[in-house]
Amino acid sequence: MAKKQTRRRSGKKRSRPRSGKSRNNGKLPKGAVTLAVILRPRDGQDMMLEAELRALIGPTRKEEGCLRYDLHRSVEGPGAFLLHEIWETRECHTAHTKTDHFLRWNARKDALLASREVGFWKQIA
Repeated sequence: MAKKQTRRRSGKKRSRPRSGKSRNNGKLPKGAVTLAVILRPRDGQDMMLEAELRALIGPTRKEEGCLRYDLHRSVEGPGAFLLHEIWETRECHTAHTKTDHFLRWNARKDALLASREVGFWKQIA
């Protein structure tokens, strides 16, 4: 007996939200906060800094309340990184700062960084 084949009407793949959460037109949950962190390495520490930042990505993305955790490198020139983080609440971010992987980073960061700019942001539109 032949298996019945099913075809999609439009021929297009259906896309699902990556996290399994429903789409909401880009609007974040009411208590969500965005954190932008610009990091500049000490001379000669560019590769080590990138490695340390990459090591944070996997475990942080698995944390409760982490909606987004992305690492960017500047296209303006070498040596600048941006962490773009979105947390359900400020309390979720505070809990993140108490995790083993964050504490490991915190203990090493001063040897790697020439400067760091940190700012919390709230979506308004």
